[in-house]
Amino acid sequence: MAYFPSQNSEINRPVSTVFIVISVLAALLLNGLPWQGVWLHLRPDFVAVVMLYWCTHKPLRVGIGLTWFVGILADVADASLFGQHALAYTLLAFGGVVLHRRLQMFDLRQQTTQVFGIFVLTYSVYALVHWQVNGYLVWSYFFGCLTSTLLWIPLSMAFHTMRQLRMDRERP
Repeated sequence: MAYFPSQNSEINRPVSTVFIVISVLAALLLNGLPWQGVWLHLRPDFVAVVMLYWCTHKPLRVGIGLTWFVGILADVADASLFGQHALAYTLLAFGGVVLHRRLQMFDLRQQTTQVFGIFVLTYSVYALVHWQVNGYLVWSYFFGCLTSTLLWIPLSMAFHTMRQLRMDRERP
């Protein structure tokens, strides 16, 4: 499972706006799946993983403003406290945009340890908002942090492969 993207081709590789929109909409739909029981606590935040991917790979196209808007959509779709996901995703996007050069220097295994810190910050916002609203902390939010971090590797590999297939089709 050696995945080492070449720096120069990865930076200049174009991405279709349609591909970005479809991936975000698919992540919103995956977040809306009816999870129950222990699986509800292990559910990754698909939108957070997708938005972090795009903020680290295309920070000029997907930034803090777009991530905030997607967070508002996630709040409406999830029927959660209005602004909770928007705040968490804004912090996530800030971390992704600020660290995008640093993250691209590493391979996926090393990126995963860096991404874990960003997800801990994101899930801390969820836990703090829940604490402010309900008066107690829910530590099970952080299980989703682990599964979101583990989702980083297959999602990055899948997006990289789809982008590479597009480049191969466009070459004469």
